[in-house]
Amino acid sequence: MSESPVEPGTRPPPSDGGAFPPGTPHPVGTPQPPGTPHPVGTPQAAGSPYPVGPAQAAGPAQAVQPWPAPGGGGDGEPRQRLHPLSPLLHGAKSLVVVIAGLSWSTLSRVGFGWFAAMVVVLALGATVLSVISWYNTGYHVVGRELRVYEGLLWRRTRAIPLERLQAVEVVRPLLAQLTGLAELRLEVVGGGKTEAPLAYLGVADASRLRERLLALAGRTAAPDTTAPATPAEAATAVPGRPLHAVRNQNLLVSQLLTPQAFLLPFGVAFVVVQFVTAGSWSFIAVASTLTAMAGVLLQPIRRVLDDWNFRLARDGGTLRVHNGLLETRAQTVPLDRVQTVRATWPLLWRVNDWLRLRLEVAGYSIAEADDRNRPDRLLPVGDLPTATMIVGEVLPGVRLDALILSPPPPRTRWLHPLGRGALGAGLFERVFATRSGLLTRELAIVPYARIQSVRVVQGPVQRRLGLATVYADTAGGSGAAAQDRDLAEAWSLAAELTTRATAARHQTPEPPTH
Repeated sequence: MSESPVEPGTRPPPSDGGAFPPGTPHPVGTPQPPGTPHPVGTPQAAGSPYPVGPAQAAGPAQAVQPWPAPGGGGDGEPRQRLHPLSPLLHGAKSLVVVIAGLSWSTLSRVGFGWFAAMVVVLALGATVLSVISWYNTGYHVVGRELRVYEGLLWRRTRAIPLERLQAVEVVRPLLAQLTGLAELRLEVVGGGKTEAPLAYLGVADASRLRERLLALAGRTAAPDTTAPATPAEAATAVPGRPLHAVRNQNLLVSQLLTPQAFLLPFGVAFVVVQFVTAGSWSFIAVASTLTAMAGVLLQPIRRVLDDWNFRLARDGGTLRVHNGLLETRAQTVPLDRVQTVRATWPLLWRVNDWLRLRLEVAGYSIAEADDRNRPDRLLPVGDLPTATMIVGEVLPGVRLDALILSPPPPRTRWLHPLGRGALGAGLFERVFATRSGLLTRELAIVPYARIQSVRVVQGPVQRRLGLATVYADTAGGSGAAAQDRDLAEAWSLAAELTTRATAARHQTPEPPTH
């Protein structure tokens, strides 16, 4: 396989050895040239524009205040603690882990009495540790930074520059819903994981803090604090202009039309027939069958629980998403960081003309084990008019129902005997769109301004047929691929994509990716 990259125009690196130009926000600890403003709260030597270490800081004005600091902390705002019920929730989670760790074998060896005593002692120990952790944890906003303080023996202070803040999520696990609390999670540009989870706060306090942080980061307008929301209102309200609310009935039906749920009755009937004919109903066989069925249904059930009461709203330059049953989430998706919009038509959904929409957003922590943290849900299930309206909100001027794509050349049938009609690609005024998939159709839409690189790739069979695939790569994911185009058309398409991407990147400021 040979690969020929074609790169659109990129910005040259700074010529001053990595220094940031005047007026550009820079992270804490980055060397700056003389005269460059330093981050808020960074100690400096007298007359020097560079931050210094603790051993270099001179004078009592630069001394770091120990925890706990007096009210205000010298920064105009007192440090806030988490909700007093936080240790109990952390202790309850630890209790579940303790019971699972002890296992049934421990119960059979020591007896129920000693087993219960061990659980109580370990639970009390976990609760005491949670109380100590809560007492030594705090947060406050200093200028354009959120500072989080934690630790007893090893104290740690995290300063999160709000200029790099992408989104703030309000998450409510089941225990938090029962106690009227919420967890605040922050997504920062280039972060390897979700930053500074504040668990737990009151629902109204968490909502107000989220709005304040987003306003300081320039994502939304300044919040209105004259009429604080009640906990019930803060838990159910979705700020901004409502766009769409998914019917739970449609969500349930859509998951029943997945291959796992659709084929499950046939699998159950096959297993029952095997048991009846073999005359074997052992406990191990039945338990294995039930476990296999639960594993098959796990993904559809999780989707139903995650997307329950899905609501979408537009708030200035952001999308507000609220979803979840056992664990509710209130997410904020910045529209200027959307890299790709994908529309998917599963085979069984076409009976009702249903599809789903998903996003790829630059800078989010894609390496997290829990992919539910990623803000990729745009429409769990809906019809084409609804999807067209939502795509128009995310990508102004783009109509999903008006994207007419050209098919590949007829000789592509040698590679795709049944699926040639499902392939397509097209250049439009603002976006590049491609279509693929035989049983599950997928349409990828990439704005020109988000294209990072363009590649023309040929495999050995493609070389014999004079075909090539054109890839448009983005910072947020896989981008789009025009499969099996004529070789001359592929090079022409790559050159045109490069030209349009360069022009669009000069017209639209590119969001930072690191």
